Amino acid sequence: MFDPQYYPFASRRNLVYAHRGMVASSHPLATQAGLQILHEGGNAVDAALAMAAALPVVDPANNGVGGDCFAIVSFRGEALAGLNSSGFSPALLTRERVLAACPGAKEMPKRGWLPVTVPGAPAGWAALHERYATKSLQELFAPAIELCRGYALSPDNAPILNTCTDLFAHAQDPVLRRWAEGFNPEGHTFRAGDRFAWPDMGQTLRRLAESHCRDLYEGELAARIDAYSRESGGLLRGEDLAAYAPRWVAPVHTSFRGCEVWELPPNGQGMTALLALNILEALPLAGAGEVDKLHMMMEAMKLAFADALHYIADPAYMRVSPEDLLSKEYARARAACITDRARVYAPGEPLRGDTVYFCAADGEGNSISMIQSLYEGFGSGVLVPGTGICLQNRGACFSLAEGHANVVAPRKYPYHTIIPGFLTRDGKPLGPFGIMGGYMQPQAHMQVLVHLLDEGHNPQAALDAPRFCWTDGLRFDMEPSFPHAVVDALRRRGHEIRVLSGGQYGRGQMILRAGESWAGATEPRADGSVIGF
Repeated sequence: MFDPQYYPFASRRNLVYAHRGMVASSHPLATQAGLQILHEGGNAVDAALAMAAALPVVDPANNGVGGDCFAIVSFRGEALAGLNSSGFSPALLTRERVLAACPGAKEMPKRGWLPVTVPGAPAGWAALHERYATKSLQELFAPAIELCRGYALSPDNAPILNTCTDLFAHAQDPVLRRWAEGFNPEGHTFRAGDRFAWPDMGQTLRRLAESHCRDLYEGELAARIDAYSRESGGLLRGEDLAAYAPRWVAPVHTSFRGCEVWELPPNGQGMTALLALNILEALPLAGAGEVDKLHMMMEAMKLAFADALHYIADPAYMRVSPEDLLSKEYARARAACITDRARVYAPGEPLRGDTVYFCAADGEGNSISMIQSLYEGFGSGVLVPGTGICLQNRGACFSLAEGHANVVAPRKYPYHTIIPGFLTRDGKPLGPFGIMGGYMQPQAHMQVLVHLLDEGHNPQAALDAPRFCWTDGLRFDMEPSFPHAVVDALRRRGHEIRVLSGGQYGRGQMILRAGESWAGATEPRADGSVIGF
């Protein structure tokens, strides 16, 4: 399928092979937690749940107990199963309340109580555990609880802890200032290598393990969240938590270069990647030069987002079906909009008919693609006292435009950015992949898959390849590793390009079948690691 010795892009990593099992995540300590469980006889889902609990401890800005999670599972030859464990808005949240609190606002606020939605991640962990796991949650959460006793901060994590401490400590909202007081009461400046201990989170994880995660929805943790919300002006209530349950869903897919690419259906944005791949399939990529190919990829991505941001929402509110949007005929019509000049696109008319990604595979052929997030750094900035739980701000993805499919409303699921991916060929599992990073995620999915399936690069090379990121209008960020001549040629076509080394280009992992073994790759832009045995 690919050449494991061919690395055309600058890379710090080699492809990793293993026979009995493999785990990959954005933090080495979380990856080690997953490997420990595999060594102890756990399966791929067991390992993923150990990483799911560890990542909020070692990468707390990007995910947490107060966030959401999604997963695609390949297990014992069964059809792929999808889990949507994203939370809905509080029953008290309305568009009118938001506008009363933020007069003249055009967008949802990003911090404080208003963008808070029900945390879905712990309920998702429990659902995965009930259906697939072989070990108790106490066993699976043990590595994470041990990490709460203290670990060394990484060069990636220390700066964001400092940034958020400074941001929240000087915020006007007293709820945000209480985050700083609770998370970093001494105003410590964090440095790489500092020992970081988090006893509150350790106690919360123990409660979750002992209650099969129900404590967050019906127990002491739920009572604390409810009380703090009432005390400090929030709209989230115990009734919202008690009413929540994750949803098992059928993944959606499209074909591309002889493979089936699988994503989860709305309210997630996974279909954005599928829309872009469908459009690319209708374009003359074969034999195109680098500039032409990049131009077509950029335009396909803008077309996909034009549709996704207009149509994707809580499925109960969508005006078109996923099947309509993923029609190959519709993709050909959208591809016909592309010329040799950069354009801004309106939504089409379909024919009617901060995040962490991790994955695991085991020796029986099972594998899981999983992702979880708080959305922005530390989410809403609402830290529930004494629990370590920082509540997500996923409600910031709602629209305030009256009549929009994604307009904010009570007990509604927002447009969601986090998306796990999965590859099959002729119906047989190849393996999980994913790239974190807000609205960059479908863009990275498309670019990595073009390198993997169209260019024939191995998984590590596909992750190493330089990326672009559409921001809005005609504007793109591009990594400095793109040749200057290519960037200049794209600018002449009308693209407004900013070359930026520290931009949001995503961080990904991939584990694919390679004969009798697994081949794993991880992101060169982060501290990620892939380990197998």
